Amino acid sequence: MLIQTTTDITSALYQKILSLRKEVFVKEQNVPANLELENEQGPIYYGGVIDDTVVCCARVIEEDNKTWHIQRVATKKPFRGQGLNSQLFKKIEQDAKNNGIDRLILGAQDQAQGFYLHLGFKVVGDAFIDAGITHHMMEKKI
Repeated sequence: MLIQTTTDITSALYQKILSLRKEVFVKEQNVPANLELENEQGPIYYGGVIDDTVVCCARVIEEDNKTWHIQRVATKKPFRGQGLNSQLFKKIEQDAKNNGIDRLILGAQDQAQGFYLHLGFKVVGDAFIDAGITHHMMEKKI
């Protein structure tokens, strides 16, 4: 898998990432499209590409000069359980370190918490509902 990044929301990579997000969040999880498509300008978009298809993705927003907030983590259904998002997260973590970032945070859907715990994230704070789905904030110091 090749991991590509962009900050250009007019790029072909971004459009493929957006298509995957709509497939997973809007169609599978019934997240309203207007909630899924918020704050698109500014983040770094990561796409895991196999044979010109984006099979997994995430976006990163710099919260402050030491924290990156990872959002919109998704994997195409046939590619789940193959360790692709683990590869994506290794790249994000390496990029964060290279940029002087020492903490990663994310709002994890409770059903995905085990994956993030396996990557070294810890649950912080109480449960909250986002788009009708229970989440917990998680963090990892790097």
